[in-house]
Amino acid sequence: MRLRKKESSVQDIDISPLIDMVFILLIFFMVSTTFVKDMQLDIDRPQASTQTAASTKAIRVFIDNSGEVYLNSEPVRLWVLQSLLKDELNQSSQKSVLVVTDTQVPAGKLIEVVDQCKLAGAKDVGVATEVEVGGVS
Repeated sequence: MRLRKKESSVQDIDISPLIDMVFILLIFFMVSTTFVKDMQLDIDRPQASTQTAASTKAIRVFIDNSGEVYLNSEPVRLWVLQSLLKDELNQSSQKSVLVVTDTQVPAGKLIEVVDQCKLAGAKDVGVATEVEVGGVS
């Protein structure tokens, strides 16, 4: 009587569940990512040596180099901005406003827009800038 040697069976790893999980994670991250689309204005932002990241859900108010004010891609008059922003802030869970302005905009115009944003009930009002070369990122 001879003992039979068992043939070693090669165990293959089934990677189809791994591929399924990768696709599920990919879909999850694609759906949960928020995309911020800025207006297509030619704005030369002022530079800053310090910065903090703005919330992606902040309501954006744009001031172009001619001094025109835009909210939701629509031009608005300064005296109407407060009431429109108040409506936007009431609908939004985020109570912050980001003012995107050009370097050629007079400081007085920027202050008027920031003031209207504060009067509308915004808790945080920021001004979008670019980082200086060699600045903290």
